This record gives sequence, C-alpha cells and structure tokens, in this order.
Amino acid sequence: MTVAARIIAVLAERGQTLAAAESLTGGLVAAELTGVPGASAAFRGSVTAYATELKRDVLGVDGTLLAERGAVDAEVAVQMAAGVRTVLGAGWGIATTGVAGPEPQDGKPVGTVFVAVAGPDGSGKVAALRLNGGRAEIRRESVRSVLELLSGELHENARAQDTEQNGGN
Repeated sequence: MTVAARIIAVLAERGQTLAAAESLTGGLVAAELTGVPGASAAFRGSVTAYATELKRDVLGVDGTLLAERGAVDAEVAVQMAAGVRTVLGAGWGIATTGVAGPEPQDGKPVGTVFVAVAGPDGSGKVAALRLNGGRAEIRRESVRSVLELLSGELHENARAQDTEQNGGN
C-alpha cells in the first residue's frame, strides 16, 4: 500500500478530511492522492498557488512575511497548510513551497523546499528539505516528503487520542 493510500484509508476511517496547498509541486500532491481509489471519502481538494500573491490572497499567508522572506520559507509553508484547511473546510492541511529550478528564487538555491502539515487541533509541523537532482526529481521528492510528514502526524495524532482515551497512561 502506498503512503497516499494509507493516508486516505486512515482519514476515511476516522471521518476526517484533507486539503492540499501546492506551489512547486503544481498539483502533483493532489494527483497522488486522487490516484487512490476512494480518495473522495477524505480528500476535499487543493489550491495550486504558484504565484506569490495567490498565497496571500487565496490562502491567507501574511503579506508582510511574504515581502520580507519570500515564498520559500518555513513559516509560509505552515501558513499555506493552515490556510488551505480553512479555505477548503478540511480537518487537515498540507503544503509545499520551494525552488524546483532551474534558477534560484528569492535568494534560495534550487532544491530548497519546505513542506508543512496543519492539524485539526491547530497544530502545525514543518520540514525543511535540501533536495538534489533535476526539477522533476525535486518535485517528486517534495510530494513524497509532504505525504510522509502527514503520515507521521496522523500516527502521532492517533497515539495522542489513545492516550487521552486511556486516562493518560
């Protein structure tokens, strides 16, 4: 079973939903998730916010943050994930932002990527990546990385719920 299939199965079993905000991956995360039969049980949709102003205007990323740090930034990724949760009415949000190449962007070298997860309790997690390879490889690895990050958070979330239900023991 693929990571995407495991994510869809876990979310569907819990009655939870997911939305994706993508920049450098340009819809590849959504394609990976919707490639899973039955994905509609959990996947709400995605926003491909390739242009910086869409990150601000559609996803609600802070304009000052974008102006000061650029779109390739850990906090931008976190705000994208939180924003897509709100915009698409999902319990979980994931986001990708980075530089796939061939040229650096906002002073960041090719292969600089940030992936983020925003959970239903308002928590967020971000991973900073430094990827090698060509444009296609960087984009593919970004998809794999954001799905692995979400998978880990779903696992942690389940453990936390189990602990609460068992009286914290």
